[in-house]
Amino acid sequence: MAARLLAYALELPDAWEDHPWGDTVVKVNKKIFTFIGSGADPQYPPSLTVKLADSHEQAMQVERAEASGYGLGRAGWVTLKLATAPPVDVLEDWIEESYRLVALKRQVAALDAQT
Repeated sequence: MAARLLAYALELPDAWEDHPWGDTVVKVNKKIFTFIGSGADPQYPPSLTVKLADSHEQAMQVERAEASGYGLGRAGWVTLKLATAPPVDVLEDWIEESYRLVALKRQVAALDAQT
């Protein structure tokens, strides 16, 4: 599922993959809009971290969801374990919501034009 979510995130306008700290993140305008944990390290299961506003409360109701560490949780970031996450289409919606929160207006307009 992590590979599918990464592919989806990379389809968004001007999105690109980066690997700071060894993690896989997807950025737009040098700003991270999603972290995708592959689960390669057994200590850290596959996960998705997104910044949410409208869907924040809904996401926090998911089993094992948690406010993201390093103070990101206070800014609306949520980390979800993929083993207990909702269906992939919901996760894709949350990736898009996170993208819309950090992308420039012209990039959001380009996304809207795609649909």
